[in-house]
Amino acid sequence: MTETARPPFAAQWPLPGAPASLTWGNWDWPPQNRWAFQHVGDFLRTARIARGHGPAWHFGSAPRDLSGITFTDIDGATRTVGEMLAATYTDGFLVAHEGRIVAETYMNGMERATLHLSQSVVKSFTSALVGILAGAGELDITRPVSSYVPELAQCGYRGATVSQVLDMRSGVKFGEDYLAPDSEVAALDRASGWKPRRDAADTLSIKGLILTLQQERPHGSPFLYRSIETEVLGWIIAKVAGQDYATFMSNALWQPMGAEVDANITIDQDGTGLADGGLSASLRDYARFGQLFLDGGARGTKQVVPESWTMACRTGDVAAFGPENAERFAAFPNAAYGKQWWVMDTKSGLHHARGIYGQLIHVEPARRLVAVKLSSWPDPVNDALSGTTVRAIDAIGRALAGA
Repeated sequence: MTETARPPFAAQWPLPGAPASLTWGNWDWPPQNRWAFQHVGDFLRTARIARGHGPAWHFGSAPRDLSGITFTDIDGATRTVGEMLAATYTDGFLVAHEGRIVAETYMNGMERATLHLSQSVVKSFTSALVGILAGAGELDITRPVSSYVPELAQCGYRGATVSQVLDMRSGVKFGEDYLAPDSEVAALDRASGWKPRRDAADTLSIKGLILTLQQERPHGSPFLYRSIETEVLGWIIAKVAGQDYATFMSNALWQPMGAEVDANITIDQDGTGLADGGLSASLRDYARFGQLFLDGGARGTKQVVPESWTMACRTGDVAAFGPENAERFAAFPNAAYGKQWWVMDTKSGLHHARGIYGQLIHVEPARRLVAVKLSSWPDPVNDALSGTTVRAIDAIGRALAGA
C-alpha cells in the first residue's frame, strides 16, 4: 500500500473489514464499492450532519410482501420485485405508501442505522436548502450567482443566474464523463478529496476548481447535466446562510425534518462539503426526505421547505431537456430537469433524486408513493439496471394503488 493510495483522512489503514483490494483510487469501483458505499466516513474526511435531540419523524406501518409482484422488464421478460432486488446490487430498499412503510429491505450487510453514500441524490437536498433560503427572503434565484459569491464573476459563471445554475443551464464547460481521467468531473473527484491528486496542476479545493472553469455557450442554453453546478449552489448556500453546508443542513433541514440518524458529508481540505454527491445517510432518512417533498415540504403541521418550492420541483422545461436526454428517458415523454430534480413526468409531478451506481428517491404524488433504492452497481451509469428498477417500482405503485 503506497502513500498515494491511502486517503489522508483515514484513522488507520488497512481498514477493518475492508476488501484487501481497496485503495484511495479505486474505492468507488467494483467490487470495492459494495463495501465502501457503507463506510465512506471510515476513509474520507467528513463533516457530521447532526439530527439533534428531538423525536424522529414517525412513519406508519403497513407491511406487505412485495417480492412476488411481477412486471415486464425492458427486455420483455416477466420478472418479480424480488428478482429485481437481487439483480440490481441492492443494499437497501424502502417503499412508503400514504406515509406508511410497506416494505423495508436491507442487503449486502446494510442495517437500519447504516449510512450509505447517495452520490447525486444529494443534489436534490441542496435544492431544498436553496428553497429554504429563498422562502426566507434571503436569496433571490433570479439574481446572478456573483451577487452572492463575488468571486464567481472571475470565471465562466459571470452573468449566470442562480435559477440557470439550479436547472443546469449555465454556459460553463464541464465534462461529466465518469470514466475519463482527464474529464472535469475527474478533476472534481481529486479536488474534493475523493481521489488522490494526480499532479501539481490539480487544485486541492472545490472552490478553486470552480474558479478555473470557462464559459463555452450562452447562459440559459438547454439543460446539460454537470455536477459542478451544484457545487456553485453549495458555495452560495454557505455564503448566504453564514454557516458551512453541514451545519446549515442540520439546522435548516435535518433536525426540522425529524431525521433519525446523524448523517455526514465528505469535505475537501478547506472543509467545503461536496454538495453534489458527498452525503451519506440512513435508508429511512432518505425516505423521510422523499416524504417531505411528497407532502409539500411539511412535516405534519411544520413547514420545513416552502410548499411553493416543492411544487416547482415537480415541473420543468420539457423543450430544454434536449434530444439526447429525451431519448434516454423515452419511456417518459414529458420529462425535464428542474431545480436539481429529474422530473420524470411534468404532468403528474413524478420526480426523482438520482445518483450514479444506483441511488434513487422516487416521489410519486399521484399514488402517494415514495420509494428509496440504495445500490452499489458495477457501473456509474447503467440504463438497463435503472430501467429494471423503475419498472419494478411502477408495478409496486400499481399494486398498492389497487389495494
